[in-house]
Amino acid sequence: MAASAATSSQAPAGQSASFFSEGDGHAVLMLHGLSSSPLELRYLARYLQSEGFTVYAPVIEGYSAASAELPMERWVEGAVREFDALAARYERVSICGLSIGGALALRLIRERPAAQALVLLSLTLAYDGWAIPWYRFLLDWAYFTPLRHRYRYREAEPFGVRNEALRKKIARSMQRNDFSEVGPSTISLAALHQASRLARAARKEVAAVQNDTLVIHAIDDETSSPRNPRFVIDRIGANFLRTLWLDDSYHMITSDNEREIVARETALFLRESELARGTQDAPGQPVVSKALARRLRQLAAVGRNRT
Repeated sequence: MAASAATSSQAPAGQSASFFSEGDGHAVLMLHGLSSSPLELRYLARYLQSEGFTVYAPVIEGYSAASAELPMERWVEGAVREFDALAARYERVSICGLSIGGALALRLIRERPAAQALVLLSLTLAYDGWAIPWYRFLLDWAYFTPLRHRYRYREAEPFGVRNEALRKKIARSMQRNDFSEVGPSTISLAALHQASRLARAARKEVAAVQNDTLVIHAIDDETSSPRNPRFVIDRIGANFLRTLWLDDSYHMITSDNEREIVARETALFLRESELARGTQDAPGQPVVSKALARRLRQLAAVGRNRT
């Protein structure tokens, strides 16, 4: 399938806009973080596009920014619809989730276990990072009080990024628009409550996930501690599991100092997953990116040296 130019829906500043670019027969459904937008995934999406993948980062009603809040079950339904639309057109569909989008990806892949692979970036099953205020655990209780309609959790520095220049840019954007490339300046109590429900549901089914899985997480993540990915790493049923720990990023690893590493390793993993399964259930030769070809040559050289 010939690659086409990337397209995105038009939206006012501070609102969500989907991102789509057609490449080969391997499509990647990309799920952004809570109450945010596909802007969080723009760099990764463009990199995957350059590696030949079909990429789609949708706006999900009730989950994305600038949409009416809905129960988390509706988020899952929306993600399933987007997956099915891709699966009807492309040979393979992988799922990539960032932050709470990782929890959504875990729930989605249980609904659609035929997915090629799963990528979990800064997985958030609990808000337990070092920058989360001590009273965070009280917010689930506050949801059942009159605060439900009044309280909004306000984002503060470091805004998920270690890069100081980017952090200043984000602060200016949030002052002007209450929104930035790494998400909104505030999140409603209702959205946080639904996110907690989603995370609890995702945790219950981790062991049943058998799809190839890549986990990338920053060791200094200020929003979700390494306990989040370790929960999955220790329990997931995947035979092909790769874990990458970053040491120069905070939560928003798709925008921070190591975004190039995140993008490169995601593309490499997806092609390796495709290559591993390609001889079994796909006719012809699987597509091999230049990066994958280099890695395979390196592995072969290491093997020869050891023998």
